[in-house]
Amino acid sequence: MDVKEQNQVKEWVQTAVADEFPENGGAAVLVKGEQIAVFNFTDEGRWFATQNQCPHKGEMAISRGLTGDADGHPKVACPFHKRTFSLEDGKCLTDENYQLKTYPVKVEDGYVYIGIV
Repeated sequence: MDVKEQNQVKEWVQTAVADEFPENGGAAVLVKGEQIAVFNFTDEGRWFATQNQCPHKGEMAISRGLTGDADGHPKVACPFHKRTFSLEDGKCLTDENYQLKTYPVKVEDGYVYIGIV
């Protein structure tokens, strides 16, 4: 997370123990009434958070998508419709008409926090 992004956070919400998230995969958490997909890229030591709702058909499924990288950038593919999204900025890599909302995420004292901006 860059300094600009960190300065925009109004509140950090504690979600769950970091060890509860699958390595190199995602899980959904509920933050202020919204499902958020949290991704633990263990191999890179990086965390990402996006909306869990697929912007294409509305299913709450992004956290169950296949993760990987596209030219060195982390991505997730919707498990139902195979649209692929950048985890860094939420842009759809396969259809410019769709985008995921992204959230700042950090790990402190063994807990995952989502930033509300």
